[in-house]
Amino acid sequence: MRIIGGNKGGIRINTPKNLKLRPTTDRCKESIFNILQNEFDFNKVVVLDLFAGTGNISYEFSSRGAKKVISIDNNTKCINFINNFSQKQFLNIETIKSDAYNSLKIINLKFDIIFADPPYHFKIIKYNALITKIFDNKILKNDGIIVIEHSSQNDLSTISNFVQYRKYGDTTFSFFKNLNN
Repeated sequence: MRIIGGNKGGIRINTPKNLKLRPTTDRCKESIFNILQNEFDFNKVVVLDLFAGTGNISYEFSSRGAKKVISIDNNTKCINFINNFSQKQFLNIETIKSDAYNSLKIINLKFDIIFADPPYHFKIIKYNALITKIFDNKILKNDGIIVIEHSSQNDLSTISNFVQYRKYGDTTFSFFKNLNN
């Protein structure tokens, strides 16, 4: 696993073996960032990375010049890894150790991009609750986007504000926007 683009492109991310996670593959990451860079100027975006895990997505946004990146995960080992890697690589990432749902109650920023990579065993009702909470708490800017990475076995197209999906083998990215603008 490595950072694909930006000023830290090519740097390897060597995660500890005791972190049992499923990081976004380089191929999927490259595809999703190609889509996002057509919609956003990364130098101006404020990003929230929910279920951050290794920090893989956060590093990519920071490397590409994101104005602010906040990574949230409830695993202390993940938060410590993100903090250590970010410091070594001089990446501008703020971490919060918290459950993703609870963190949405306390955040008082608005985000251009909210990326979430919850466990693949999530049920549709949990995805729906997460997306609803984001919109109810009004933390997504009017022209912002939510990107949910999930198993291709799940179909999130029935959830409110769904706009499109992209499938890459076992991984699907579903996109949500505020359609009530």
